[in-house]
Amino acid sequence: MSSLAIARAPEQVVRDLLADERVARACRFFTEHADEITEEQAAICAIPAPPFGEAARAEYLAARFRQCGLTETEIDAEGNCVALRRGRAPHPLVVVSAHLDTVFPAGTNFTVRRAGAHLLAPGIADDGCGLVALVALLRALAANKLETEGSLLFVGTVGEEGEGNLRGARYLLTEGRWAREIDAFLSLDGPGVERITNTALGSRRYRVRFAGTGGHSWGDFGAANPVHALGRTIARLAAYPAPSDPRTTFNVGRVAGGTGVNVIPQEATMDVDLRSESETELQRLDAFFRRAAREAAADENAARRADAPPLELDIKLIGDRPGGATPADAPLVQLALAATRACGHEPHLDCSSTDSNIAIAAGLPALTIGAGGTSGNSHTLEEWYDPRGRDVGLRRALLLLLATCGFVRQA
Repeated sequence: MSSLAIARAPEQVVRDLLADERVARACRFFTEHADEITEEQAAICAIPAPPFGEAARAEYLAARFRQCGLTETEIDAEGNCVALRRGRAPHPLVVVSAHLDTVFPAGTNFTVRRAGAHLLAPGIADDGCGLVALVALLRALAANKLETEGSLLFVGTVGEEGEGNLRGARYLLTEGRWAREIDAFLSLDGPGVERITNTALGSRRYRVRFAGTGGHSWGDFGAANPVHALGRTIARLAAYPAPSDPRTTFNVGRVAGGTGVNVIPQEATMDVDLRSESETELQRLDAFFRRAAREAAADENAARRADAPPLELDIKLIGDRPGGATPADAPLVQLALAATRACGHEPHLDCSSTDSNIAIAAGLPALTIGAGGTSGNSHTLEEWYDPRGRDVGLRRALLLLLATCGFVRQA
């Protein structure tokens, strides 16, 4: 794997790019073709991509990559859509990615509606604007015959959301065909221009199941109750003194169990999300939560009738996202800061959980940035995206790609 380095000051690299007429034309491409890009975003988002059901959207993206001239295009073993745009040399090999999946289950209505300038649909911004950015960037590169010193790997990843546990990025960077060749990783996720996510937010996710014999609420009163044990666990977790610095959070996102108001449930389950900016604090919260579940089971069992069987407890890890950071003084971060300022915006570094987590954990320079525009109501059925200002975000992304990969100037 080659190291990523720049020979000149980042600001000078970006200024030199903007001074090249072909790069300037490519930057104007996003404004001149704004309506086409918006229409394509609506087309992409109308293709359902529920968790573990991203295949149709991946095939659409693969077809578009081929139409943009990328002959080395494939759907890999995990379901990622991967396409190579060769430069003069194999390295640096820079990944440009967006995630295919949404948080919404199969059967969700993904029809895109319009309200003035707003597009409304589940996943329209997260990550519809990132996916269409991949196509728009390729079109701008091709239309202006921009050649790079290194090579670009365009990827639509699966499994970024929820229980996907970053499976697409994990496969790409650990087992996939290009795993040992990648030099840097860039993810386009959501809207905006100022945000540069260089710190990976670590998280652990659990599915907890309490199981018992069940029974009648009157006749079998005194049997161990799985829902009561679930409630005890939640109460303990809710009392956890989560620090604000380093920021640490917890959430019970789903609960299920029981069949009727007068029925002692045979089982109860919940899904829990634990996050922290600090790996040490995450481990502390993780240990507290697992202990809370065991103590809740013990308390419920202690309160049961003497002749009633005890509850069984199963704690299953369903998500483990590593933390870490690309240092603020790393060349990739410095180039992103310079590109953002060159586009007229003041950047800020932040912390989030994205596909870049896996790249950072693998020791690669990695960032996640917005693809321009604005949005709201993320992860709800009323999610909206406003494409105004999208061209600025795409311009920033193009400058960052060319600066990182190396731009071949005409003699």
